[in-house]
Amino acid sequence: MTTQFHDKPLSAAALDQLFHQARSYNGWLDRPVSEDQIHAIYDLLKMGPTSANMQPARLVWVRSDAAKAKLAACVSEGNRAKVEAAPVTVLVGMDSEFHQELPWLFPHTDAKSWFAGDADARKQHAFRNSALQGGYLMLAARALGLDCGPMSGFDAAAVNSAFFADQPNVTVNFICSLGYGDPGSIFGRSPRPDFGKFNHIV
Repeated sequence: MTTQFHDKPLSAAALDQLFHQARSYNGWLDRPVSEDQIHAIYDLLKMGPTSANMQPARLVWVRSDAAKAKLAACVSEGNRAKVEAAPVTVLVGMDSEFHQELPWLFPHTDAKSWFAGDADARKQHAFRNSALQGGYLMLAARALGLDCGPMSGFDAAAVNSAFFADQPNVTVNFICSLGYGDPGSIFGRSPRPDFGKFNHIV
């Protein structure tokens, strides 16, 4: 089957929803996020490219009151209320043993052998590509009408112990709350640099 590529840009409204008007929220409206929405987010984010289709992200969707309380105990004081109020907070974990899944995820060649004896390479690839998948997660959530609140203020060892203890090869990369953002919880958008500040075309 031939892949069909489209060169028509997204509408201005779609770009606003994904980028220009999208914000990182600190507070949440009392509106639930359903399991169907969670599945729809994953079904989009998994389509984003990762190196050799390695898909190293391991996601925990913290939704129950008990799980929220457990996670709130692992985050910084300033993030606790965000976790408690958010309908869902996703733990974006990274699997340093991702190569074990490569025979079926990337069947075109023996990609597993590329990483089998190199723990440092696996760690680097797991971190880089799970971070990519976390970015896809946020864009997928925004595309489906939800808002995001990514966070790095947490005790990684505590999160790993609380949520990944049965998977010692998985460690947390970052966390991201999802829901319907409270407009009163954000301040004015911080500056974004012009192209010439940090870019060079060579």
